[in-house]
Amino acid sequence: MALNTGSGSLPADAATAVAALREDVSALHQELVRYNLVVWTAGNVSGRVPGHDLFVIKPSGVDYDRLTPESMIVCDLDGRVVAGDLSPSSDTDAHAYVYRHMPQVGGVVHTHSTYACAWAARGEPVPCVLTAMADEFGAEIPVGPFALIGDDSIGRGIVETLAGHRSPAVLMQNHGVFTIGRDARAAVKAAVMCEDVARSVHISRQLGDPLPIDPGAVDRLYDRYQNVYGQPGPSAQ
Repeated sequence: MALNTGSGSLPADAATAVAALREDVSALHQELVRYNLVVWTAGNVSGRVPGHDLFVIKPSGVDYDRLTPESMIVCDLDGRVVAGDLSPSSDTDAHAYVYRHMPQVGGVVHTHSTYACAWAARGEPVPCVLTAMADEFGAEIPVGPFALIGDDSIGRGIVETLAGHRSPAVLMQNHGVFTIGRDARAAVKAAVMCEDVARSVHISRQLGDPLPIDPGAVDRLYDRYQNVYGQPGPSAQ
Protein backbone atom coordinates (compact mmCIF):
# COMPACT_ATOMS: atom_id res chain seq x y z
CA MET A 1 0.00 0.00 0.00
CA ALA A 2 1.25 3.50 -0.77
CA LEU A 3 0.10 7.00 -0.02
CA ASN A 4 -0.25 9.41 -2.94
CA THR A 5 1.67 12.54 -2.10
CA GLY A 6 2.44 15.27 -4.60
CA SER A 7 3.87 13.93 -7.85
CA GLY A 8 4.66 10.42 -6.63
CA SER A 9 3.74 7.68 -4.20
CA LEU A 10 5.21 7.15 -0.77
CA PRO A 11 5.31 3.80 1.05
CA ALA A 12 2.75 3.91 3.85
CA ASP A 13 5.24 2.75 6.47
CA ALA A 14 7.56 5.64 5.57
CA ALA A 15 4.99 8.42 5.94
CA THR A 16 5.71 9.27 9.59
CA ALA A 17 9.48 9.30 9.14
CA VAL A 18 9.21 11.37 5.96
CA ALA A 19 6.94 13.94 7.63
CA ALA A 20 9.40 14.36 10.52
CA LEU A 21 12.37 14.64 8.17
CA ARG A 22 10.62 17.21 5.98
CA GLU A 23 10.20 19.36 9.11
CA ASP A 24 13.83 18.89 10.08
CA VAL A 25 15.35 19.50 6.64
CA SER A 26 13.17 22.56 6.04
CA ALA A 27 14.26 24.09 9.36
CA LEU A 28 17.92 23.30 8.80
CA HIS A 29 17.98 25.40 5.62
CA GLN A 30 17.49 28.43 7.84
CA GLU A 31 20.78 27.59 9.57
CA LEU A 32 22.54 28.07 6.22
CA VAL A 33 21.05 31.57 6.06
CA ARG A 34 21.79 32.26 9.73
CA TYR A 35 25.48 31.46 9.31
CA ASN A 36 25.79 33.31 5.97
CA LEU A 37 26.69 30.17 4.03
CA VAL A 38 24.35 30.82 1.09
CA VAL A 39 23.05 33.63 -1.13
CA TRP A 40 19.81 33.87 -3.09
CA THR A 41 18.54 30.31 -3.66
CA ALA A 42 21.92 28.54 -3.89
CA GLY A 43 22.80 25.67 -1.56
CA ASN A 44 20.81 22.77 -0.16
CA VAL A 45 20.35 20.31 2.67
CA SER A 46 19.18 16.72 2.38
CA GLY A 47 18.53 13.92 4.85
CA ARG A 48 18.19 10.17 4.46
CA VAL A 49 14.85 8.68 5.58
CA PRO A 50 15.74 6.16 8.32
CA GLY A 51 14.98 2.60 7.30
CA HIS A 52 14.07 3.45 3.71
CA ASP A 53 15.92 3.99 0.42
CA LEU A 54 14.67 7.58 0.29
CA PHE A 55 15.94 11.05 1.07
CA VAL A 56 14.41 14.51 1.49
CA ILE A 57 15.91 17.53 -0.28
CA LYS A 58 15.19 21.20 -1.00
CA PRO A 59 13.26 22.15 -4.15
CA SER A 60 15.19 23.93 -6.89
CA GLY A 61 15.27 27.72 -7.08
CA VAL A 62 12.91 28.46 -4.18
CA ASP A 63 13.68 31.38 -1.86
CA TYR A 64 14.80 30.31 1.60
CA ASP A 65 12.08 32.31 3.31
CA ARG A 66 9.45 30.45 1.25
CA LEU A 67 10.62 26.96 2.18
CA THR A 68 8.17 24.84 4.15
CA PRO A 69 8.09 21.18 5.21
CA GLU A 70 5.48 20.58 2.51
CA SER A 71 7.75 22.02 -0.20
CA MET A 72 10.55 19.53 0.56
CA ILE A 73 10.96 16.84 -2.11
CA VAL A 74 11.24 13.12 -1.42
CA CYS A 75 13.48 11.15 -3.79
CA ASP A 76 14.66 7.58 -4.08
CA LEU A 77 18.37 6.76 -4.08
CA ASP A 78 18.51 7.10 -7.86
CA GLY A 79 17.34 10.72 -7.53
CA ARG A 80 13.82 10.09 -8.86
CA VAL A 81 11.03 12.11 -7.26
CA VAL A 82 8.76 9.97 -5.09
CA ALA A 83 6.73 12.73 -3.46
CA GLY A 84 6.53 16.49 -3.89
CA ASP A 85 4.97 19.06 -6.19
CA LEU A 86 8.16 20.94 -7.18
CA SER A 87 11.36 20.07 -9.04
CA PRO A 88 14.12 18.90 -6.70
CA SER A 89 17.47 20.64 -6.25
CA SER A 90 19.81 20.68 -9.22
CA ASP A 91 22.27 18.82 -6.95
CA THR A 92 19.90 15.90 -6.36
CA ASP A 93 21.97 13.46 -8.45
CA ALA A 94 25.06 14.27 -6.41
CA HIS A 95 23.24 13.70 -3.11
CA ALA A 96 21.72 10.46 -4.41
CA TYR A 97 25.14 9.15 -5.46
CA VAL A 98 26.54 9.85 -1.99
CA TYR A 99 23.65 8.04 -0.29
CA ARG A 100 24.00 5.02 -2.61
CA HIS A 101 27.73 4.65 -2.04
CA MET A 102 28.12 5.82 1.57
CA PRO A 103 25.49 3.96 3.60
CA GLN A 104 26.79 5.47 6.85
CA VAL A 105 25.81 8.97 5.65
CA GLY A 106 22.46 10.32 6.81
CA GLY A 107 22.77 13.92 5.66
CA VAL A 108 24.40 15.93 2.86
CA VAL A 109 24.81 19.71 2.57
CA HIS A 110 26.03 21.94 -0.25
CA THR A 111 27.01 25.58 0.16
CA HIS A 112 28.89 28.30 -1.69
CA SER A 113 30.22 29.92 1.47
CA THR A 114 32.72 32.69 0.72
CA TYR A 115 35.99 31.66 2.34
CA ALA A 116 35.65 27.96 1.63
CA CYS A 117 34.88 28.81 -2.01
CA ALA A 118 38.04 30.91 -2.14
CA TRP A 119 40.07 27.82 -1.25
CA ALA A 120 38.06 25.77 -3.75
CA ALA A 121 38.76 28.32 -6.49
CA ARG A 122 42.48 27.83 -5.85
CA GLY A 123 42.10 24.04 -5.73
CA GLU A 124 43.90 24.11 -2.39
CA PRO A 125 43.07 22.05 0.71
CA VAL A 126 42.60 23.90 3.99
CA PRO A 127 45.52 22.72 6.16
CA CYS A 128 44.85 21.37 9.64
CA VAL A 129 46.44 24.16 11.69
CA LEU A 130 43.72 24.75 14.32
CA THR A 131 42.53 22.53 17.13
CA ALA A 132 38.94 23.13 16.00
CA MET A 133 39.90 21.60 12.65
CA ALA A 134 41.49 18.59 14.33
CA ASP A 135 38.32 18.17 16.42
CA GLU A 136 35.78 18.28 13.60
CA PHE A 137 37.74 17.19 10.53
CA GLY A 138 40.64 15.14 11.88
CA ALA A 139 42.80 16.28 8.97
CA GLU A 140 42.99 18.90 6.26
CA ILE A 141 39.80 19.69 4.35
CA PRO A 142 40.51 18.05 0.97
CA VAL A 143 39.80 19.23 -2.56
CA GLY A 144 37.70 17.16 -4.94
CA PRO A 145 37.87 17.27 -8.74
CA PHE A 146 36.17 19.79 -10.98
CA ALA A 147 32.81 18.47 -12.19
CA LEU A 148 29.80 19.94 -13.93
CA ILE A 149 26.27 19.97 -12.49
CA GLY A 150 23.70 17.85 -14.28
CA ASP A 151 24.59 14.24 -13.53
CA ASP A 152 26.27 12.30 -10.74
CA SER A 153 29.82 13.49 -11.56
CA ILE A 154 29.93 15.69 -8.47
CA GLY A 155 28.70 12.82 -6.32
CA ARG A 156 31.43 10.57 -7.67
CA GLY A 157 34.04 13.21 -6.86
CA ILE A 158 32.72 13.59 -3.31
CA VAL A 159 32.77 9.85 -2.63
CA GLU A 160 36.18 9.28 -4.19
CA THR A 161 37.73 12.19 -2.29
CA LEU A 162 36.26 11.35 1.11
CA ALA A 163 36.87 7.59 0.89
CA GLY A 164 39.21 6.74 3.76
CA HIS A 165 39.32 10.40 4.88
CA ARG A 166 38.14 11.58 8.29
CA SER A 167 36.96 14.96 7.01
CA PRO A 168 33.18 15.31 6.63
CA ALA A 169 33.79 18.19 4.20
CA VAL A 170 35.21 18.41 0.70
CA LEU A 171 35.93 21.49 -1.39
CA MET A 172 34.91 20.70 -4.95
CA GLN A 173 37.36 22.53 -7.20
CA ASN A 174 36.03 25.80 -8.69
CA HIS A 175 32.65 25.11 -7.10
CA GLY A 176 31.99 24.97 -3.38
CA VAL A 177 31.51 22.90 -0.26
CA PHE A 178 29.84 19.54 0.20
CA THR A 179 29.57 18.05 3.68
CA ILE A 180 28.29 14.77 5.03
CA GLY A 181 27.12 13.62 8.45
CA ARG A 182 25.36 10.89 10.35
CA ASP A 183 22.23 13.00 9.90
CA ALA A 184 21.29 16.29 8.25
CA ARG A 185 22.07 18.35 11.35
CA ALA A 186 25.60 16.93 11.58
CA ALA A 187 26.18 17.76 7.91
CA VAL A 188 25.00 21.34 8.50
CA LYS A 189 27.34 21.63 11.48
CA ALA A 190 30.24 20.46 9.31
CA ALA A 191 29.37 23.13 6.71
CA VAL A 192 29.32 25.83 9.41
CA MET A 193 32.66 24.66 10.81
CA CYS A 194 34.19 24.41 7.34
CA GLU A 195 33.50 28.06 6.59
CA ASP A 196 34.67 29.14 10.04
CA VAL A 197 38.07 27.45 9.77
CA ALA A 198 38.48 28.39 6.10
CA ARG A 199 38.10 32.04 7.15
CA SER A 200 40.45 31.75 10.13
CA VAL A 201 43.20 29.98 8.19
CA HIS A 202 42.88 32.48 5.34
CA ILE A 203 43.37 35.37 7.76
CA SER A 204 46.28 33.56 9.40
CA ARG A 205 48.03 33.28 6.04
CA GLN A 206 47.85 37.05 5.63
CA LEU A 207 50.11 37.27 8.70
CA GLY A 208 52.53 34.52 7.71
CA ASP A 209 52.76 30.75 7.48
CA PRO A 210 50.37 28.93 9.86
CA LEU A 211 52.06 26.46 12.21
CA PRO A 212 51.19 22.82 11.56
CA ILE A 213 49.83 20.57 14.32
CA ASP A 214 51.69 17.33 14.98
CA PRO A 215 49.71 14.42 13.43
CA GLY A 216 49.73 12.56 16.75
CA ALA A 217 48.14 15.56 18.45
CA VAL A 218 45.56 15.77 15.65
CA ASP A 219 44.65 12.12 16.29
CA ARG A 220 44.24 12.70 20.03
CA LEU A 221 42.17 15.85 19.55
CA TYR A 222 39.91 14.13 17.02
CA ASP A 223 39.38 11.09 19.25
CA ARG A 224 38.54 13.22 22.30
CA TYR A 225 36.10 15.42 20.45
CA GLN A 226 34.36 12.60 18.62
CA ASN A 227 34.15 10.19 21.55
CA VAL A 228 34.37 12.15 24.83
CA TYR A 229 33.30 15.78 24.31
CA GLY A 230 29.75 16.85 25.16
CA GLN A 231 26.87 14.92 26.67
CA PRO A 232 26.01 11.25 26.04
CA GLY A 233 23.57 10.58 23.21
CA PRO A 234 23.16 11.45 19.53
CA SER A 235 23.23 15.23 20.11
CA ALA A 236 26.44 15.16 22.19
CA GLN A 237 28.35 17.43 19.82
